[in-house]
Amino acid sequence: MSSTLLGSRTKAQLTTQFGIPFIQFDVNFYRVSYTTTGLQGQPDTVSGLIVVPNDNSQVFPRLVYQHGTSGSKLDVPSFNILTNGEGIIGLLFAGLGFTTLMPDYLGLGISDGVHPYVHAETEASVAVDMLAALPAFNSQYGVHTNEQLFITGYSQGGHAAMALHREVETNLSANYTVTAAAHLSGPYSISGVMRDLILSDSVYYYPAYLPNTIVSYQAAYGNLYTQLSDVFLEPYATKIGQFSDCSLTLNQLNSQLISLLIANEGACRPFRMLQPAVVQDVTTDPDHPFNVALRANDVYAWAPEAPTRIFYCMADDQVPFRNSLLARDSMLARGAVDLVATDVDSTADHGGCVTPALTNTAFFFLGYRQIDVFTGTRTPALLALEIQPNPASELVFLKNLPADGQLQLFDLNGRQRYARSVSEGDFRLDVSALENGLYFLRYLRAGEIRQSRLVIQR
Repeated sequence: MSSTLLGSRTKAQLTTQFGIPFIQFDVNFYRVSYTTTGLQGQPDTVSGLIVVPNDNSQVFPRLVYQHGTSGSKLDVPSFNILTNGEGIIGLLFAGLGFTTLMPDYLGLGISDGVHPYVHAETEASVAVDMLAALPAFNSQYGVHTNEQLFITGYSQGGHAAMALHREVETNLSANYTVTAAAHLSGPYSISGVMRDLILSDSVYYYPAYLPNTIVSYQAAYGNLYTQLSDVFLEPYATKIGQFSDCSLTLNQLNSQLISLLIANEGACRPFRMLQPAVVQDVTTDPDHPFNVALRANDVYAWAPEAPTRIFYCMADDQVPFRNSLLARDSMLARGAVDLVATDVDSTADHGGCVTPALTNTAFFFLGYRQIDVFTGTRTPALLALEIQPNPASELVFLKNLPADGQLQLFDLNGRQRYARSVSEGDFRLDVSALENGLYFLRYLRAGEIRQSRLVIQR
């Protein structure tokens, strides 16, 4: 709907800011607004940050970064980038050659209403709608993007990135293909690991995450409580009500709940805020509305097709590392092929895990990144290739190719494995020497790009 240039950074500035020598591009960054769908299906307008490499002569891959928990309404990428908030991560990825999209989420930034915290459906939908809005932005600023799509995010953003990854591969594979994904220190197991942490009566210095989740799921599902005192004891219910009506930010609520819990309970144990009857019902009834809502927002019970990494730190004090191990084991059991979970720093807490997780993500993505030269006055049209059979084992037949083009085949590492000029309309390709796996076939001709995935399976 609108876009505003917020600023620019040079390659030299980014190199100094991040302390790494392989930044390649100057960047521009914009706050954008676009339409999406709210919790009850109504139209909504949300904001986000787009950071682009400042080189209109090249065609760059797209990258979606999902941000972590916001302490206040404007603690989001499109507003905090100027104060060195999480939005600066977009500068890093754009400097490395990725057109970077960073949604602010529903209820944050310019969006009204409740922010549906760790709500998988809307975390995915706001990112999908931002991708859908990107071509209009590209047209306005002369930006060129290719079909590569990278997905990542940290903390809540790890949960949101995994939700987006699942949505794209499960329901939107005809529109998008994920090139690679990295999920970082996220609470993927809302109904398991995170629920067990709260019900364990452990000392935990982020008590506001509990009411933030419950208030959010009440907004999404409408069946968790009639009033906050149905769930929370006093004096906690009153403070949580002030957060619910926007009189307190999440950071303020967290500080005040810590003080109240220490004063009243002797330690910061979020479990002690809950009504005992609620704890009893949630513990004994797997179909209690709380448990149903929590299960609906687990994001790990599926098998990614794209190369996927899960980066975490064992000493994480906010998001237990067991989230990552459970996600890894579940995905591998369901048939994920190229998936690895890695403890990137066993001594780092949640804040300390950011840098090693992002560093590993950057190197992982750079192994797949493809940047093309823009050769026309418009972005090349992307059409489908007619491939038979697919999957294939020995021979592939390509039908109805426009004459006099260039056929290219790439593996998942972005390496070109085959290239040949084609003069006829039908072409036979021998793939018998290639390993089993997923490949990309691309046919270039006169400003057009025809591309399809090819599976080799024997």
